[in-house]
Amino acid sequence: MGNLRPVLIIGLVFLAYMIWVEWQKDYGPAPQAGQEVRSTQAMDGNGAAPDIPSALPEAPDTVEDLPLAGDTTTELPQQQDEAQTAARAERTVINVTTDVLKAEIDLQGGTVVSASLLDYPVEQKQPDIKVDLLQSSGNNLFIAQSGLLSRQDAPNHTSMFESARLDYVLSENAAELRVPLTWRSESGIEVVKTFVFRPGRYDVEVLHELDNRGPEPWAGSRYDQLQRTVPEDEDSAGFTNPERYSFFGIGFYNPEDKFEKIDFDDVADDKFEKTTPGGWLAMIQHYFFAAWIPPAEEQVTYSTQALSTGGWPRYIARDVSPARQAAPGEAIEFTSKLYLGPKLQDQLPDIAPGLEYTVNYGIFTVFSKPLFWLLSKIHGVVGNWGWAIVILTIFIKLAFFKLTEAQYRSTARMRKLQPRIEQLKERNGDDRQRMSQAMMEMYKKEKVNPLGGCLPILVQIPIFIALYWVLLESVELRQAPFILWIDNLSERDPYFILPLLNAVFMFATQRLTPMVGMDPLQQKMMQMMPIVFSIMFAFFPAGLVLYWATNAGLSLAQQYYITRKIAASD
Repeated sequence: MGNLRPVLIIGLVFLAYMIWVEWQKDYGPAPQAGQEVRSTQAMDGNGAAPDIPSALPEAPDTVEDLPLAGDTTTELPQQQDEAQTAARAERTVINVTTDVLKAEIDLQGGTVVSASLLDYPVEQKQPDIKVDLLQSSGNNLFIAQSGLLSRQDAPNHTSMFESARLDYVLSENAAELRVPLTWRSESGIEVVKTFVFRPGRYDVEVLHELDNRGPEPWAGSRYDQLQRTVPEDEDSAGFTNPERYSFFGIGFYNPEDKFEKIDFDDVADDKFEKTTPGGWLAMIQHYFFAAWIPPAEEQVTYSTQALSTGGWPRYIARDVSPARQAAPGEAIEFTSKLYLGPKLQDQLPDIAPGLEYTVNYGIFTVFSKPLFWLLSKIHGVVGNWGWAIVILTIFIKLAFFKLTEAQYRSTARMRKLQPRIEQLKERNGDDRQRMSQAMMEMYKKEKVNPLGGCLPILVQIPIFIALYWVLLESVELRQAPFILWIDNLSERDPYFILPLLNAVFMFATQRLTPMVGMDPLQQKMMQMMPIVFSIMFAFFPAGLVLYWATNAGLSLAQQYYITRKIAASD
């Protein structure tokens, strides 16, 4: 570790950073509020919206002119017959299976109500139970809805679609799997809503193909939205649980403002609205997220909404496209893309610009992104994330070699001066002022900087915290094995061997480190640091402790070598 005093500094700075993170959650500035979204749909207690009013005299010119469900000034038509009501009660779903996804699409609205990630088990010990990113009910409700908005007939996420099949499976050599749903109205409007799945991909293309077979022009817009509940105890995870620090909330991106994060708690107080081209919206959690990505050229309105349903708090993130028209006999198509999957950093930029920001490195992105890039390149060679962390740690030590060499040389010189410092203490007794003056004169004469050991460590603090976020946020390291007893780098060391090994390195380093100028209380605090760090690291992810222990071992070897070299030169 080098000088133990800088280690204490690191611990305090790291703790201060964690406190700052928590303070920002509670008291940080809220996202800029916009005006209330005029195109927001009012939901009922089940999260569904009443049918959109139809048969109004003129087609709207803009999205804002569209009268949506929830308008108290417009009488809602009765469009549901007994068959539709019964079908809703039975919740008829289409099952779709690809090589990476298993999804369920409800025929009511064509809503995606389930998305199991086939390559990601919930727990390593139960590989058959997969992460289900979307769920259709309960306190973890999370669904992806989409539809059309119009003064004329148009299917929204409460409309009943028809499907020729209820099961779709992507063939081994197929380039894509298309899942079409059909909706028709008595006025001659036919909409085919098609989900296009592709092998090895978590992004799903969603098409709304509208064919106006009626006698009147049709005008309307497309909307996409993510809706989820957030249990009140969502933030009750322990101090060392990664879920506590990874961002959990809503994200919006556009080329001008870049990435904007909104905590769910802030949605009810400050509604978000922004109209911009080339963006996307997402609901983000640790390792995984869902996102709606409109076409880059569309001037889309993004917004949020908080719902009071009498149960768990429920939130919506939505985009609404510009209005388009279809003359009688004309067909038009609305497109968007739905992403349901992990934060794979090498794939996200190819899906949509800025999508890699869902990997939340925070203010340390400038350091974390290059570190992950280097870590992934090393992994590509060695094929093991644990060894990649070890090799990355060596590279970091080499990059800071000159700085740490100066640190250890200063420490070694301080150690050599220890007998003379003890003589000064005996000579000056309790006169602290004379003692300090005598020590400063000695340091000046011997050309020793007592703070020389601190600066190199302070420079490395951002690198350490940046790497902490890399190991915390990278889904690539989730459940990744290392060697022997460490079969999951994202969980704690089951036998606490790495924390104990780190403690041994720290104790050994302490023996090489002079505790100059410390009173007995400070010395006792420094002597307790290996124990304190070991207890803390006992509950941290093994990947992070592996980095810390490797760094501690390399630092010990480096300090021992330099100390012996300086001692031999005398």
